[in-house]
Amino acid sequence: MFDTHAVVRLFEENGFTAQQAEAMVKILVRMTQSNMEVIYGDMVTKAQQEIMFQRVMSQITAVKKDMVILEKSEFSALLAENEKLKIQILKLKDHLVDEMNKVRSETLLDMNLEKSHVKELKDEHEKKLLERRTELMEMSAEHDCHLTQTNMKIDTEVAGLKTMLESHKLDTIKYLAGSVFTCLTVVLGFYRIWM
Repeated sequence: MFDTHAVVRLFEENGFTAQQAEAMVKILVRMTQSNMEVIYGDMVTKAQQEIMFQRVMSQITAVKKDMVILEKSEFSALLAENEKLKIQILKLKDHLVDEMNKVRSETLLDMNLEKSHVKELKDEHEKKLLERRTELMEMSAEHDCHLTQTNMKIDTEVAGLKTMLESHKLDTIKYLAGSVFTCLTVVLGFYRIWM
């Protein structure tokens, strides 16, 4: 508010008539009042602001809960798949151990037979024994190669699972960020519409 009488006198001192000065002051008062009404119309009360804040926070909380549920379900699926792979690996290891035991038992049997023939045919037995040793080394090398390949496959599968888990985590973070920005955009849109 301002002193209208002082403004009227200022206009009169600068060459306006009393009626012109009063009309100008009335126009100024009306303009000021209409501007104030527009400003007050665009303002938000603290209560309205608090309500909007609570709505946004409740929506963010709901999104967080959804993200936790999604992450837990995907993580449990990955754990279950990992457990299946571990069981399969253990079965493969058991199968390899059984095969190696069979090969070893066969080899021991062959060696015992060869030892019995040593007494009768010493020269022939030495040749056969060298051949058997060569075969055993080749079989052992083959088994070592298979075991190494199996270990490499296991390591590859585990690395793939870790990569997939990191990828799912990254997708979950992207989804969370997108959801938060979408919620904020929707809230700001509603805020602009209401205001």
